[in-house]
Amino acid sequence: MSAVDRESYDELYRSTPAVWSGRANRQLVVEAADLPPGTALDAGSGEGGDALWLAERGWRVTAVDFSAVALERAAAVARARGLADRIDWRHEDLDGWTPPEGRFDLVTAHYLHATWSDRPTMFRRLAAAVAPGGTLLVVGHLLGEDWGHGQHHAHDPGVLYTAEDVASLLDPEEWRDVVTETRERDPDAVSRTANHAPDTVLVARRGRA
Repeated sequence: MSAVDRESYDELYRSTPAVWSGRANRQLVVEAADLPPGTALDAGSGEGGDALWLAERGWRVTAVDFSAVALERAAAVARARGLADRIDWRHEDLDGWTPPEGRFDLVTAHYLHATWSDRPTMFRRLAAAVAPGGTLLVVGHLLGEDWGHGQHHAHDPGVLYTAEDVASLLDPEEWRDVVTETRERDPDAVSRTANHAPDTVLVARRGRA
Protein backbone atom coordinates (compact mmCIF):
# COMPACT_ATOMS: atom_id res chain seq x y z
CA MET A 1 0.00 0.00 0.00
CA SER A 2 1.52 3.30 -1.03
CA ALA A 3 1.70 6.33 1.24
CA VAL A 4 -0.42 8.17 -1.32
CA ASP A 5 -3.23 5.62 -0.87
CA ARG A 6 -3.10 5.89 2.91
CA GLU A 7 -3.11 9.68 2.86
CA SER A 8 -5.93 9.89 0.32
CA TYR A 9 -8.17 7.68 2.44
CA ASP A 10 -7.40 9.66 5.58
CA GLU A 11 -8.30 12.82 3.69
CA LEU A 12 -11.52 11.20 2.49
CA TYR A 13 -12.53 10.34 6.07
CA ARG A 14 -11.58 13.80 7.36
CA SER A 15 -13.64 15.50 4.66
CA THR A 16 -17.01 14.43 6.04
CA PRO A 17 -18.54 13.23 9.32
CA ALA A 18 -19.40 9.87 7.71
CA VAL A 19 -18.21 8.46 4.39
CA TRP A 20 -20.25 5.26 4.50
CA SER A 21 -23.75 4.45 5.71
CA GLY A 22 -22.73 2.79 8.99
CA ARG A 23 -24.72 -0.31 8.06
CA ALA A 24 -23.24 -3.73 7.37
CA ASN A 25 -22.47 -4.62 3.78
CA ARG A 26 -25.24 -6.61 2.14
CA GLN A 27 -23.18 -9.70 1.31
CA LEU A 28 -21.94 -9.99 4.89
CA VAL A 29 -25.53 -9.99 6.15
CA VAL A 30 -26.49 -12.61 3.56
CA GLU A 31 -23.61 -14.94 4.40
CA ALA A 32 -23.13 -14.43 8.15
CA ALA A 33 -26.66 -13.97 9.48
CA ASP A 34 -27.04 -17.69 10.17
CA LEU A 35 -23.47 -18.46 11.24
CA PRO A 36 -22.92 -19.21 14.93
CA PRO A 37 -21.02 -16.33 16.56
CA GLY A 38 -17.32 -16.86 17.01
CA THR A 39 -14.18 -14.92 16.18
CA ALA A 40 -14.09 -12.69 13.10
CA LEU A 41 -11.49 -10.68 11.22
CA ASP A 42 -12.84 -7.66 9.35
CA ALA A 43 -10.08 -6.78 6.88
CA GLY A 44 -10.33 -3.19 5.70
CA SER A 45 -12.93 -2.28 8.31
CA GLY A 46 -13.24 1.42 7.48
CA GLU A 47 -15.75 3.16 9.72
CA GLY A 48 -16.77 -0.15 11.25
CA GLY A 49 -20.23 -0.96 9.87
CA ASP A 50 -19.45 -4.64 9.41
CA ALA A 51 -17.51 -5.04 12.65
CA LEU A 52 -20.29 -3.37 14.65
CA TRP A 53 -22.96 -5.54 13.04
CA LEU A 54 -21.00 -8.69 13.90
CA ALA A 55 -20.32 -7.57 17.47
CA GLU A 56 -24.00 -6.85 18.04
CA ARG A 57 -24.66 -10.48 17.11
CA GLY A 58 -22.19 -11.91 19.60
CA TRP A 59 -19.01 -12.10 17.53
CA ARG A 60 -15.62 -11.09 18.88
CA VAL A 61 -14.09 -9.04 16.11
CA THR A 62 -10.62 -7.95 15.12
CA ALA A 63 -11.15 -4.94 12.83
CA VAL A 64 -8.14 -3.87 10.76
CA ASP A 65 -7.69 -0.76 8.64
CA PHE A 66 -4.82 1.45 7.48
CA SER A 67 -6.74 4.65 8.22
CA ALA A 68 -6.35 5.82 11.80
CA VAL A 69 -9.10 8.39 11.17
CA ALA A 70 -11.61 5.70 10.22
CA LEU A 71 -10.64 3.52 13.18
CA GLU A 72 -11.02 6.34 15.69
CA ARG A 73 -14.48 7.10 14.30
CA ALA A 74 -15.50 3.45 14.44
CA ALA A 75 -14.20 2.97 17.98
CA ALA A 76 -16.24 5.95 19.16
CA VAL A 77 -19.41 4.38 17.76
CA ALA A 78 -18.54 1.06 19.40
CA ARG A 79 -18.20 2.76 22.79
CA ALA A 80 -21.50 4.55 22.33
CA ARG A 81 -23.24 1.25 21.57
CA GLY A 82 -21.62 -0.63 24.46
CA LEU A 83 -19.59 -2.85 22.12
CA ALA A 84 -16.07 -1.69 22.95
CA ASP A 85 -15.17 -4.95 24.70
CA ARG A 86 -16.16 -7.03 21.66
CA ILE A 87 -14.02 -5.31 19.01
CA ASP A 88 -10.24 -4.97 18.81
CA TRP A 89 -9.50 -2.05 16.46
CA ARG A 90 -6.07 -2.47 14.86
CA HIS A 91 -4.22 0.14 12.82
CA GLU A 92 -2.45 -2.08 10.31
CA ASP A 93 -1.67 -2.03 6.60
CA LEU A 94 -2.85 -5.29 5.04
CA ASP A 95 -0.02 -4.94 2.53
CA GLY A 96 2.47 -5.94 5.21
CA TRP A 97 0.46 -7.25 8.16
CA THR A 98 0.16 -10.99 8.64
CA PRO A 99 -2.87 -12.07 10.71
CA PRO A 100 -2.48 -15.08 12.98
CA GLU A 101 -2.98 -18.29 11.04
CA GLY A 102 -6.05 -20.43 11.69
CA ARG A 103 -7.45 -18.00 14.26
CA PHE A 104 -10.80 -16.76 12.94
CA ASP A 105 -14.13 -18.47 12.33
CA LEU A 106 -14.93 -15.77 9.78
CA VAL A 107 -12.62 -13.62 7.68
CA THR A 108 -14.46 -10.95 5.71
CA ALA A 109 -13.02 -8.43 3.27
CA HIS A 110 -15.12 -5.99 1.27
CA TYR A 111 -13.95 -3.74 -1.54
CA LEU A 112 -10.20 -3.80 -0.94
CA HIS A 113 -9.67 -1.62 -3.98
CA ALA A 114 -6.35 0.06 -3.38
CA THR A 115 -2.84 -0.27 -4.80
CA TRP A 116 -1.38 -3.30 -3.02
CA SER A 117 2.24 -4.19 -3.70
CA ASP A 118 1.35 -7.91 -3.79
CA ARG A 119 -2.40 -8.48 -3.80
CA PRO A 120 -2.26 -12.29 -4.18
CA THR A 121 -0.07 -12.57 -1.09
CA MET A 122 -2.45 -10.34 0.86
CA PHE A 123 -5.41 -12.58 0.01
CA ARG A 124 -3.40 -15.73 0.81
CA ARG A 125 -2.64 -14.30 4.26
CA LEU A 126 -6.32 -13.59 4.85
CA ALA A 127 -7.26 -17.10 3.75
CA ALA A 128 -4.62 -18.61 6.04
CA ALA A 129 -6.19 -16.76 8.98
CA VAL A 130 -9.43 -18.76 8.65
CA ALA A 131 -9.79 -21.50 11.26
CA PRO A 132 -10.64 -25.08 10.24
CA GLY A 133 -14.36 -25.15 9.54
CA GLY A 134 -14.43 -21.36 9.16
CA THR A 135 -15.61 -19.10 6.38
CA LEU A 136 -13.81 -16.76 4.01
CA LEU A 137 -15.90 -14.00 2.42
CA VAL A 138 -14.32 -11.67 -0.14
CA VAL A 139 -16.40 -9.10 -2.03
CA GLY A 140 -15.34 -6.65 -4.71
CA HIS A 141 -16.78 -4.34 -7.32
CA LEU A 142 -16.98 -6.05 -10.71
CA LEU A 143 -15.37 -4.14 -13.56
CA GLY A 144 -17.92 -2.93 -16.08
CA GLU A 145 -19.24 0.10 -17.86
CA ASP A 146 -20.63 1.52 -14.60
CA TRP A 147 -17.29 1.37 -12.79
CA GLY A 148 -15.76 4.64 -11.70
CA HIS A 149 -18.81 6.89 -11.97
CA GLY A 150 -19.72 6.96 -8.28
CA GLN A 151 -18.84 9.44 -5.60
CA HIS A 152 -16.19 7.29 -3.88
CA HIS A 153 -15.04 5.06 -6.73
CA ALA A 154 -12.84 7.01 -9.12
CA HIS A 155 -10.18 4.29 -9.02
CA ASP A 156 -7.90 2.80 -11.63
CA PRO A 157 -9.53 -0.41 -12.95
CA GLY A 158 -6.23 -2.14 -12.18
CA VAL A 159 -7.13 -2.20 -8.49
CA LEU A 160 -10.14 -4.42 -9.14
CA TYR A 161 -10.29 -8.20 -8.70
CA THR A 162 -12.85 -10.93 -9.23
CA ALA A 163 -14.07 -13.73 -7.00
CA GLU A 164 -12.41 -16.13 -9.43
CA ASP A 165 -9.07 -14.35 -8.96
CA VAL A 166 -9.26 -14.99 -5.22
CA ALA A 167 -10.55 -18.56 -5.63
CA SER A 168 -7.51 -19.40 -7.77
CA LEU A 169 -5.29 -18.70 -4.74
CA LEU A 170 -7.02 -21.29 -2.52
CA ASP A 171 -5.59 -24.79 -2.15
CA PRO A 172 -8.37 -27.17 -3.24
CA GLU A 173 -7.10 -29.68 -0.68
CA GLU A 174 -7.91 -27.25 2.12
CA TRP A 175 -11.09 -25.56 0.90
CA ARG A 176 -14.59 -26.85 0.18
CA ASP A 177 -17.90 -25.35 -0.90
CA VAL A 178 -16.08 -22.64 -2.85
CA VAL A 179 -18.67 -20.38 -4.46
CA THR A 180 -17.93 -17.52 -6.87
CA GLU A 181 -20.86 -15.39 -7.95
CA THR A 182 -21.82 -12.06 -9.43
CA ARG A 183 -24.58 -10.48 -7.36
CA GLU A 184 -26.56 -7.27 -7.66
CA ARG A 185 -25.37 -4.53 -5.37
CA ASP A 186 -27.49 -3.28 -2.49
CA PRO A 187 -29.93 -0.79 -4.09
CA ASP A 188 -29.53 1.58 -1.16
CA ALA A 189 -25.76 1.61 -1.66
CA VAL A 190 -26.24 2.22 -5.37
CA SER A 191 -28.49 5.19 -4.61
CA ARG A 192 -26.09 6.63 -2.06
CA THR A 193 -22.85 6.24 -4.04
CA ALA A 194 -24.09 6.25 -7.67
CA ASN A 195 -21.91 3.18 -8.23
CA HIS A 196 -23.93 0.55 -10.11
CA ALA A 197 -21.14 -2.01 -10.44
CA PRO A 198 -22.35 -5.44 -9.29
CA ASP A 199 -20.59 -7.36 -6.54
CA THR A 200 -18.16 -10.15 -7.29
CA VAL A 201 -18.45 -12.53 -4.32
CA LEU A 202 -16.30 -15.42 -3.06
CA VAL A 203 -17.55 -17.61 -0.21
CA ALA A 204 -15.44 -20.58 0.85
CA ARG A 205 -15.34 -22.95 3.83
CA ARG A 206 -12.05 -24.23 5.14
CA GLY A 207 -11.96 -27.96 5.70
CA ARG A 208 -11.54 -29.32 9.18
CA ALA A 209 -8.18 -30.78 10.09
